[in-house]
Amino acid sequence: MLRRYGLWCLIVATSGLLALGCRSVPTRGREDARETVSPAKREMAEERAIARTSEAHALYARGVIHEMNDEQAAANEDYYRAALADPGNDFLILEVSRRFLENKQPDKAVEIVTRAAAQPQAKGEIHARLGLIYAQLGKTNQAVSADRQAILKSPDSLDGYQNLFLLYLRMKQPQQALSVLDEAASRPGPGAEFLVAVAEMYSGFGLGAPAQKEATKAKALALLKRADQLNPTSPALRLKLADAFNLLGETNRAARLYLELLKRLPDAPTVRERVRANLAEIYLQGKDHKLAAEQLEAIIREDPTNPQAYYFLGRFALEANKPAEAADDFSKMVLLSPEFEPAYYLLAMAQIDINKPDEAVATLEKARQKFQPSFALEFWTATALSRQKKYAEALKHYTAAEVMAKASKDTTQLDERFYFEVGATCERKGDYDEAEKYFDKCLTLAPDFAEAQNYLGYMWAEHGIKLDKAKDLIEKAVKAQPKNAAYLDSMAWVLFKMNQPKDALTYALKAVELCEPPDATLFDHVGDIYAALNQVDKAREAWRKSVELEANPEVRKKLESSGGK
Repeated sequence: MLRRYGLWCLIVATSGLLALGCRSVPTRGREDARETVSPAKREMAEERAIARTSEAHALYARGVIHEMNDEQAAANEDYYRAALADPGNDFLILEVSRRFLENKQPDKAVEIVTRAAAQPQAKGEIHARLGLIYAQLGKTNQAVSADRQAILKSPDSLDGYQNLFLLYLRMKQPQQALSVLDEAASRPGPGAEFLVAVAEMYSGFGLGAPAQKEATKAKALALLKRADQLNPTSPALRLKLADAFNLLGETNRAARLYLELLKRLPDAPTVRERVRANLAEIYLQGKDHKLAAEQLEAIIREDPTNPQAYYFLGRFALEANKPAEAADDFSKMVLLSPEFEPAYYLLAMAQIDINKPDEAVATLEKARQKFQPSFALEFWTATALSRQKKYAEALKHYTAAEVMAKASKDTTQLDERFYFEVGATCERKGDYDEAEKYFDKCLTLAPDFAEAQNYLGYMWAEHGIKLDKAKDLIEKAVKAQPKNAAYLDSMAWVLFKMNQPKDALTYALKAVELCEPPDATLFDHVGDIYAALNQVDKAREAWRKSVELEANPEVRKKLESSGGK
């Protein structure tokens, strides 16, 4: 029994056929032949043509009914008979042949398309379909011939060129494939859609032939610029053009088209979102985080539940050294997309940066319950625990991370930053020999890593050991970053430990000047240096500023013993 919606589907399915059925079909011959046909014969020919068209429509409609009732074999037979009845109906032939190809019946598809191609008025699309079928059947010579006929019949249609291009690629004849594209590109006056499609094929060819990538890229860009000059009005085509420019690195042209599309597509939220995302990516590549953030914020205004926008905003905030904003964005990302594992680690990183290690540990525990153990999970757990001053526990997780990286043979994760964090944790735990070992690994991987040079040098200076080596390391760090207050303070401290308080004072005062916000340790060091120079009043003033910034019994004791309050 026909389903309840069957009549409406039938009307929709056959509407294209009915529209094309009204075409002029009386003689299907040349114009000059009409003069030799008598009116009576012409009328009979018209009647036969109308009868064939009507029969084809009826058969096709019956096939649709069979298909809606899951009677596929009967449907296919009616479609086949419909195509045989009216071989000059291009829409019918293309539709029925498509169905046979999908149903893996290429023999019937080739039969009806061959009959259609033999019609005097057959268009290039019919010959292109025949070429496609021959290619699927492995009859490459016939496929080439049919596609050439398609180009001859419809030189401004893409089908023949595209078929030939793909056929030559499958035959491993890249130069012939490229020649087809060059032939298509040389067509005078094609439309923008044709130009964009050929440009896309050039781009695809370049990806598969790296040696010719630059040459094909130049050809593709030339076609895209021609299409752009035609100023196509279709938003879909302009979007395709923008995407093609973007893919080939012409980001300024792409951005212009994307911005125009935002004005043209007020009622297409899905497309607008994609356009804004592409714009954000372009601005990010150009290091323009402000414009990128504007697009992402606009996405969120239109769709507050878009997790990708929060992800990129969080990344921008981290790069801009705004960890609090990053933590807010990543927390929303985790809420909206709880299966996206990297968001947990980025959130934990931001929470660590804003000195909220407890929250970071909680975030990582959620990740541990959802995902398999990984290097990232162990590394960030260790880092958060270290910030909680749970150094022994942190080192266990660093060790687990190192074991996982080595087992996976992805030792790129064991970089200078990893060994720096392990070394810093060992130092805070009081295991200075282990700390030195890990800092050595760090500096072996990155000899100019200023942060590690400073940390190891300061550790030695603080404990009064290896002072010459400490001074050498810290000097390198200061040379790399001459306005880094922490490095200047380390230089002051190692000189102080080497009994050179006068030289130390210059570095210490510069460190205090550059440090923002003021740091208690720096003022404590200034006080010690002034004391070594017997400038007690200045020492007392520095210690007083230190305890005002941070209560410290040891500094308080020095202040009081010097007569200060």
